[in-house]
Amino acid sequence: MQFVSVRVITNDVARLAEFYARATGIEVQWRTEQFAELVGPSCTLAIGHAETMALFGAGAAVPESNRTAIIEFRVDDVDAEYERLTDVEVVQKPTTMPWGNRSLLFRDPDGNLINFFTPPA
Repeated sequence: MQFVSVRVITNDVARLAEFYARATGIEVQWRTEQFAELVGPSCTLAIGHAETMALFGAGAAVPESNRTAIIEFRVDDVDAEYERLTDVEVVQKPTTMPWGNRSLLFRDPDGNLINFFTPPA
């Protein structure tokens, strides 16, 4: 088995794709107007429109309702990312966690939690 992606369901694929491209620097790869991917070196963030959920079972995923998952990105410098991302809803400013990671927690436009972290040196 190989873990390959996390998919976020939204009502506005273009808005989320642009947000993640700006936040991560990863180029968006458009598959259709209803599906985009940001392919990183270790995993892919897929963004699908709510209408695509009819293919899996209507109502299986509800946009803007995530309150459990955190999408995480390892970055070189959490504090520099915090200074760069001036227009995001910050949940937790850069903080050194008890396990040593330096972490910045914020939300995407749909309210999903994002963690930018840097492990200890």
